[in-house]
Amino acid sequence: MLTITQALYDQIVAHARADHPDEACGVVAGLAGSGRPERFVPMLNAARSPTFYEFDSTDLFKLYRDMDDRDEEPVVIYHSHTATEAYPSRTDIGLASEPGAHYVLVSTADTDDAGPFQFRSYRIVDGVVTEEDVRVVEAY
Repeated sequence: MLTITQALYDQIVAHARADHPDEACGVVAGLAGSGRPERFVPMLNAARSPTFYEFDSTDLFKLYRDMDDRDEEPVVIYHSHTATEAYPSRTDIGLASEPGAHYVLVSTADTDDAGPFQFRSYRIVDGVVTEEDVRVVEAY
């Protein structure tokens, strides 16, 4: 289960909405080994595409150095889908390289009549996708 604060949830959704119609992407870092998302790090979608996201390699290198300096790791890796449901595509599954991370997808398309977005979380390990519950809390 992903447990995330309302503030982080809101920041991820706001980023997805702001970058629409392009896919948004980013990371929520947390203390290594804690499993707790703490620090919101929105990233630029270098592909600037409505159907694909790509972290800028220089920005990603800087982020990993910064996380290493802070004894952090990527707890949540998120991106948005602009025209489809919030479920990992084959490309998303192929790019998933952090087996300990929660992969959050936000759909900014109204695909299920549940409202203007979906917020879903997955574990992706060795190409196997497992959806998990999301619990939103005011604070940890």
